[in-house]
Amino acid sequence: MINIKEDKRLNTLNHSCAHLLAQAVKHIYKDAKLWVGPVIEEGFYYDIDLNGYTLTDEDLEKISKEMKKLVKDGKRIYREELSRKEALERFKDNPYKIDIINGLSEDEVISCYTQGDFTDLCRGPHVDSVKECKNFKLLKFSGSYYKGDSKNKVLQRIYGICFDSKEDLENHLKELEEAALRDHRKIGKELEIFMTDDLVGKGMPLWLPNGALVRKELENYIYEKEQKLGYHHVYTPCVGTVDLYKTSGHWDHYKENMFPSMKVDDEEFVLRPMNCPHHMLVYKNSLHSYRELPIRIGEFATDFRYEASGAVKGLERVRCMCQNDAHLFVTPEQIGDEFKKVVQLILDVYKDFGINNYKFRLSLRDPNDKEKYFDDDEMWNNAENKLREVLDSLGVKYFEAVGEAAFYGPKLDVEVKPAVGPEVTLSTCQLDFLLPRRFELSYIDKDGTKKTPVVLHRAIFGTFDRFTAFILEETKGALPLWLSPTQINIIPVNNEYHLKYAEKICDKLKEEFRVSLDSREEKLSYKMRESQIKKVPYTLILGDKEKDEKIISFRKYSSKETESMPLKDFIKKLNDQIKERR
Repeated sequence: MINIKEDKRLNTLNHSCAHLLAQAVKHIYKDAKLWVGPVIEEGFYYDIDLNGYTLTDEDLEKISKEMKKLVKDGKRIYREELSRKEALERFKDNPYKIDIINGLSEDEVISCYTQGDFTDLCRGPHVDSVKECKNFKLLKFSGSYYKGDSKNKVLQRIYGICFDSKEDLENHLKELEEAALRDHRKIGKELEIFMTDDLVGKGMPLWLPNGALVRKELENYIYEKEQKLGYHHVYTPCVGTVDLYKTSGHWDHYKENMFPSMKVDDEEFVLRPMNCPHHMLVYKNSLHSYRELPIRIGEFATDFRYEASGAVKGLERVRCMCQNDAHLFVTPEQIGDEFKKVVQLILDVYKDFGINNYKFRLSLRDPNDKEKYFDDDEMWNNAENKLREVLDSLGVKYFEAVGEAAFYGPKLDVEVKPAVGPEVTLSTCQLDFLLPRRFELSYIDKDGTKKTPVVLHRAIFGTFDRFTAFILEETKGALPLWLSPTQINIIPVNNEYHLKYAEKICDKLKEEFRVSLDSREEKLSYKMRESQIKKVPYTLILGDKEKDEKIISFRKYSSKETESMPLKDFIKKLNDQIKERR
């Protein structure tokens, strides 16, 4: 989906359409006071004071109709520069514009744009004529606090989108419809995966029983893979002292993304934003020889990071998250091999989940701006070259992002393109020469001397929260059998005659699968439809034929065909499918 804000032409067009919207509003609501109408990624909006009036869908239709009339009229758009005095006089009846003008610096050019009977304060630029704004659509409206402050007045915010052609607009609207169907927040509510409540806090999702099952399956999946690769899992506290993060350097470099500290007795704690400092101390707990390395410490760890309230979104952007985290302690000679294994694990996981549309981003230090990075030129050059060599040897396509490295070393991120919406970063692997030094970590090398290990920070799923949101949107909630909270739903055709047989089948299947039995006194068609709405992979329908022949009949999700077979064959079929994680 295109980012309107980043496209120069569409940015100008949408800003002009915001003015068209404002002009139409002024025609219909004479006393309306306009505040601002910026361009955003999804189009534009305008915040308007309607003196306490709340918009309706009918109002949106009226405004849209008036905008179309103005487009046909086709007035040209003119720019005019004003002195501060002229601007204050021109907009004296609008306190919102007066506040904007008073907030401008003395040397800033003040300009306005006029189209017909409408003039608005604006930096521009704009298109030449309102005729160019004909392919628009008003999308929705909502309340919005003036300046985003809940103590201020509630304004009416109207959202819209504008394109150069009708075809582009229609294609975009189709994409919006598809995005709405795939929105993990909608799916998460329908399938009872997770919930949020402001009483708990913004960005603090609560995983419901169905979601907990999905997450546990994801944890089991990645834990099994990591065990085979020699990872050792630990549990560490969700808090740490401020001194811990001062030692790691995060207090200086990451403090604005952390929750405020809290004093307890004579200690000052903070909710942990990452797990590496804890894992450094786990490594330091005992002496190590070069023969033990690499040491791979993993954890499914709950972390807390401050996200602006306007940025939090379902499971995708949260303030409380669970990372699929690990730290690999290696000798300098082992960097290449361990980094290669991490990349291969990422590729293996993506293959299992059918993730094909992604690219690797290698984030490097900016050699012309070294101030924000750990000062060791030889380390940076060797590390960056080693990562390039590995990616080249694997034949992996990647691009370099100069200046995007972490302060302690270069990193690899995997940007995945979902079915709809912008790219998301899932997996990451970061090379770190600094933290082992800060925590005075060591191992005894072959020659008997103490050496400092190198650390690879890596997360394959990223967070279980974001990965779950991604999978829900990719599948539209129709999760594969092994991940589905309810794998089989059993429906007896008639409770009086078929319930006992259904209960017997249910008891047998529950030994291996997650099963529900729908014995409500409802019509068969209703129960079948509800099973489809819940996206249950297999629905069993048990009637006279099934009872008499001692078989089961089932229908797959989204299929209209019914298949029949002996129960033991059905069990084998499902076990094979789960084993292959299809």
